[in-house]
Amino acid sequence: MPSLSSLLLRIPDQFKPLAALGIGALILVVLVLLHGLGLHKVLVQFKRADLRLRSERPHLGRARFFFGWAVFQMLSLHVLEISVWGFALVQMGLILRPSDAVYFCANAYTTLGYGVVDLGMHWRIISPIIAICGLFTFAWTTSLLVSMVSSYSRLIEQLEEERAQELDMRAAAFKAEGEVLDREKEEERAELTAAQAQASRTSFFQRRRILRQDELKIRQLRSEAHQEVETIREKERLDECKLGDTTPQNDPEVKK
Repeated sequence: MPSLSSLLLRIPDQFKPLAALGIGALILVVLVLLHGLGLHKVLVQFKRADLRLRSERPHLGRARFFFGWAVFQMLSLHVLEISVWGFALVQMGLILRPSDAVYFCANAYTTLGYGVVDLGMHWRIISPIIAICGLFTFAWTTSLLVSMVSSYSRLIEQLEEERAQELDMRAAAFKAEGEVLDREKEEERAELTAAQAQASRTSFFQRRRILRQDELKIRQLRSEAHQEVETIREKERLDECKLGDTTPQNDPEVKK
């Protein structure tokens, strides 16, 4: 079976520009459609992560990671498309070395220029087609990136506010725990002082009975204080879990 490059050589020179135009247009349409599909997947993933982060405890690090991962995926789409153009030129026999083909396509795709590689007189129309492909895909990526940056800014703002609320809740809970423990120590000290004063005026056996009762009361005070501290901590944990947007996820794109 003849290769693609050998088939292209059989085309008369006067028809090669038309062939280049047709082949380039076909590759452009296919890549733009694939680019749109890829951007849709990136957007859906980002929206899902956005809704999940809004409904959970504030995680600023995870929000930054998901945004960076979305940007990396969009960059990967462009690198993949440049590689496809380079592969096509190598298969067509227009550029022999894959590294030169990728370099040429990267320069044309980003509209920087051709570099030191040229396709020849009959096939050079492919160069501006690659540039048009880059303009289409970069414009699409830019529009999506603007929307994602806006959503990311709102997400970070909400998470910052929730983080501040979370820290305030923890500080309030810590203060309440300290007040409970201080009150328990004061009551324990007062109970011990009263028991010692009462025991000093009694006999040995009565003194032992009073001290044992005092010890039981102190244990009860400590147990009540411990339970009150646990109640404060549990309430603080529940309040933290309530942070975030609890609205239903009605975005149809996120459910796809």
